[in-house]
Amino acid sequence: MDVYSSIKISQLAEEDRPREKLLLKGKSALTDAELIAILIGSGTPSVSAVDLSKYILASVNYDLRELAKLSIQDLKRFKGIGEAKAISIIAAMELGRRRKDTEPALKPTIACSHDIYDLMKPELLGEQIEYFYLILLNRGNRVMRKQLISQGGTAGTVVDPKVVFKIALEHLAQSIILVHNHPSGSISPSEQDIRLTQRLVKIGRELDLTVLDHVIFADSGYFSFADDGTL
Repeated sequence: MDVYSSIKISQLAEEDRPREKLLLKGKSALTDAELIAILIGSGTPSVSAVDLSKYILASVNYDLRELAKLSIQDLKRFKGIGEAKAISIIAAMELGRRRKDTEPALKPTIACSHDIYDLMKPELLGEQIEYFYLILLNRGNRVMRKQLISQGGTAGTVVDPKVVFKIALEHLAQSIILVHNHPSGSISPSEQDIRLTQRLVKIGRELDLTVLDHVIFADSGYFSFADDGTL
């Protein structure tokens, strides 16, 4: 099994090393052999991790389903694959199987302000300091994620619009919802709340990223700028 010619990963151009290639070009740019090479980390003095991975794949006709059937002992027959590397490959294949078997959780849909209030109860109910959250939505108004933007004291928190829209754009959100709590229990928006909302709505329009609502959360209820017609 040491008849193959190769060069070490450290001798490759940076853009061709598996780890660096993943960082520069993304995971989808890597071949199956390069992904396995990342798992095993190194080859032997005479063969690179990538070529060793190619040899393993060739033994199962490049069929990942067949690779997943190999045992630790099967993998250890390859020169350069010890128990630890064999376990890494088997663990990765098992994770892939479990991911395939797991049905994706259905994300909640936001249809009204009360949906927003219910969505944020786990994060904000009973909190004694102020938190500002961003809810990212896809085209169907399904929640992509809830992101904490800032937190402060009992009187307020600072929100940087650049941070808000940077996060929204990085996650390719189609629209956003703003939520912050008032530890005092009051749901009336302050002048600062109104100015911030107007500013973020304006920036969102310029970026073609709609601000659907800004909800002020309190344990006893909430205020919705959209429901109030002041968005």
